[in-house]
Amino acid sequence: MAREVGVTAKTVSRVLNNEDPVAPETRERVMEAVRKLGYQPNLMARNMRVGARDAAIGLVIPEMGNPFFGTVAGGIESAIRARGLTLIVGSSSETAELEQSLIAAFLARQVSALMVVPSAASDHRHLRSERLAGLPIVFLDRPAVGMTADCVVSANREGAREGVRHLVSFGHRRIGFIGDLPATLYTRRERFQGYRDALEEAGIGFDRALVETGHDQEAAREATLRLLALPDPPTALFAANNLAAMGTVLGLAGAGRKDVALVGYDDLPLAEVLDPPLTVVAQDPAALGAAAAELVLARLAGDRSRAHRTLIPTRLVVRGSGELPPP
Repeated sequence: MAREVGVTAKTVSRVLNNEDPVAPETRERVMEAVRKLGYQPNLMARNMRVGARDAAIGLVIPEMGNPFFGTVAGGIESAIRARGLTLIVGSSSETAELEQSLIAAFLARQVSALMVVPSAASDHRHLRSERLAGLPIVFLDRPAVGMTADCVVSANREGAREGVRHLVSFGHRRIGFIGDLPATLYTRRERFQGYRDALEEAGIGFDRALVETGHDQEAAREATLRLLALPDPPTALFAANNLAAMGTVLGLAGAGRKDVALVGYDDLPLAEVLDPPLTVVAQDPAALGAAAAELVLARLAGDRSRAHRTLIPTRLVVRGSGELPPP
C-alpha cells in the first residue's frame, strides 16, 4: 500500500492507527488506497505487537453439540455485541487438558476477558495470576476449582428438589435418579443432593439401587432399562440433565412404558409434543450467559470488587409426564 500511495510504511501506519500529525492530503491519499485495495487491518497482529488487548472474549464450553451451551453462548453474544466485542468459542470435550490448552490459546491472543464452563477434574489455580493482573474471568454453570472468581450458576439443588418433590406430591415413593458422569461433577452433585433433600423431607428412605448414571443419550437409555428391570422398579424417574432426559424418554418408549412418571432437568425441543408431554425443571441458559456477560462488562469498566456468585433460578414446567400417578 505504501508503494501505491508513494509514502513510507510508517506514514501508512500513522494514518491507520491515527497516530502523529499527518498532512491532510497525505491522509486522504492513504485512505483512498485503503478503499481501492479493500485493505483490512490484522487487529490480532497489531494487538500482539503493541501489547493491547484484543476486542474479543474467549469462551470455553464442554460440548459444541449440547444445545444448552449454544444458548448460553447466544446469551453472552447478545449482551456484548453492542459493546463492540466479539465472542470466540472453543470446546474442551469435557477434558481438563484440552480446557487448559484452549485457555492458553485465548490468553496468547490477548483476549479482553475469559469465560469458562469447567470440565470435570479441571483445576484453575494457574489462572490466579491472570485474575490478579486484572483480566476479567467468569466461570459459568460450574464454579472454578482452586481459585476464587466470578461465577454464574443455576439453582441446581433447589431445582432438583422441586422436581422430585413434584413427583412425591403425586404419590411416588420409588423414584429413580439418572445423573451425569462423573459423580463429582458440580452440577451432578448439586442435583443429586436436591434429589436426596426431597426424599428426606418426605420421609422416603434412600435406595442406592435407584441411582443410575448416563453421560449421553444412549447411556441414559440403557440406564433407564436397568432401572425398569429391577425386582422392585421405580414408579417415577428424575433425569438430571437434558441428555439424560432424552435418553430416558427413548428408554421408556422402547419399553412401551407410558405409566412411569418422568421429570427432566433442562427443557427439550418439542418436549410438549411427546406422549405424554415432558414435565421439566427448566433452566434459563440465555440468562446464564447474559449474567456472565454483565459481570465481564462491569469488570472491563473498572469494577474491582470481590468475586461475585450469581444464582439463576429455575422453574418447574408442568406438562403431563410428571403428573402420572403410581400404578
